[in-house]
Amino acid sequence: MTFTTLRLNMPQWQGGDEPAYRFGSELLRWLAPPHDGPEESVEVPEADGNPPPVDHGIKWRDALLSQARAAREAIERHAPDRIVTLGGDCLVDLAPMAYLSRRYGEKLGVLWLDAHPDVMSAAEFSHAHAHVLGLLLGRGDEAFTAEVPRKLDARQVMIAGMQGWSPDEDPILKDLGVRHIPPAAIADSSRPVLDWIAAEGLTHLAVHFDLDVLDPAHFSSLLFNRPGMSEGAFDGIEQGRMQLEQVVRLLKDVDAAVDMVGLTIAEHLPWDMLRLKNSLAELPIMKS
Repeated sequence: MTFTTLRLNMPQWQGGDEPAYRFGSELLRWLAPPHDGPEESVEVPEADGNPPPVDHGIKWRDALLSQARAAREAIERHAPDRIVTLGGDCLVDLAPMAYLSRRYGEKLGVLWLDAHPDVMSAAEFSHAHAHVLGLLLGRGDEAFTAEVPRKLDARQVMIAGMQGWSPDEDPILKDLGVRHIPPAAIADSSRPVLDWIAAEGLTHLAVHFDLDVLDPAHFSSLLFNRPGMSEGAFDGIEQGRMQLEQVVRLLKDVDAAVDMVGLTIAEHLPWDMLRLKNSLAELPIMKS
C-alpha cells in the first residue's frame, strides 16, 4: 500500500515568543532526511524587534491564528495519509493534529512527549505554545479550538516523559483526565505506552516530540541551555529527564506496533549554531 506523507515546515516562533525557534526549525529542515512526498512551508515573518501585541490574553494571537489556518490549508491541499511537521514552537502541532484527528477519528492515539503538559490557556499563561494540547482537547481560546473540528478524547492521549507540573496545571490535568507517565517509566521499556495503545484499541498514532523532554545535560539545543542566563533563571520550570536514544527506541517500538501517521518535532534551539550564524554575519569578507 502506498501512503502520502506530507513534510510540513513551520518555523513559527510567536507561540513561545522566542525568535530563535525560527532558526531551529530551518536547521531541522536541513537535518531531516530526504523524502519522496509533497512538502509545504508555512510563511512566518521574522521578528522585527517590536513588542508582542496581546489579544484575549495571548501574545501574537492574530499571527498565530493566521499561521494555524495557513497550515490547515497547506495540509488540505494534499489530504495526506501522514504528516511530519518540523517546528517551531509547540503550537505548530495544532493544524496537523486536528487534521489527523478528523481523518482517523477515535482510533487515533496521540503520544505527547514533553516535559510539560501544554494544557494551559490565556487564563494561566500568555504564551500559546503552552496551550496546544488543551486546545486539541477543546479547552482554551474559542478561535483556536474552532480550528479543531473533532476534539480529542482524553483516553486517546498519553503524555510521556513529564516528571512534574506547575500548580496551575495540576487542576487542569485532573479535570481533563489525561494520562501521564514519568520518564523513569519508559527509560528502559516501551511497555507502558504499548499497553495503552493495546488497551484503547488504537490503530494509528500521532507523536508530538518536544525536544525539551530531553535532559539538557545530555542535549544542548534546548531553551534551558540558553547562553547568558543567570543562575536560577529557570527555577520552578520542569526540565526534561530523558535521553535521545531512549526516545528513539520508544518511537521505533510504537512504530512497529501501530501505524504512525504523524510526527512533530518542536522547540529546537541550537544556540551554538545561532551564535555562529550571527558571528559570521559580522565579518565583512563574508558579505563581499
